[in-house]
Amino acid sequence: VQLVESGGGLVQAGGSLRLSCAASGNIFSSLPMAWYRQAPGKERELVAAISVGGSTYYAHSEEGRFTISRNNAKNTLYLQMNSLKPENTDMYYCAASGTHTIEPVSSDREYDYWGQGTQVTVSS
Repeated sequence: VQLVESGGGLVQAGGSLRLSCAASGNIFSSLPMAWYRQAPGKERELVAAISVGGSTYYAHSEEGRFTISRNNAKNTLYLQMNSLKPENTDMYYCAASGTHTIEPVSSDREYDYWGQGTQVTVSS
């Protein structure tokens, strides 16, 4: 599975961005997916996860401002980010898990495929 993120960029605080992650192959609909973020020199951290059935899990700090969704017909994962803050500045990665579960996967050790990332920069 190859994952390609897009949609990052520079935005002012309070603005919005929609990240997309296009997946290759024909198994996207069977894969739990997630968005992660990582700053230079720091560990990556989960932003949001979505199960194969569409159930979602959010890191506490992002709940209410970020929305993860998936379109299985288009093999695409999304992250709608609203009310962005400077502290949301990071590289954002999408990930796919090979774990067979109906629940969202929240552990990065269970993600097998990673995209190259897209940079989000929020100016104050």
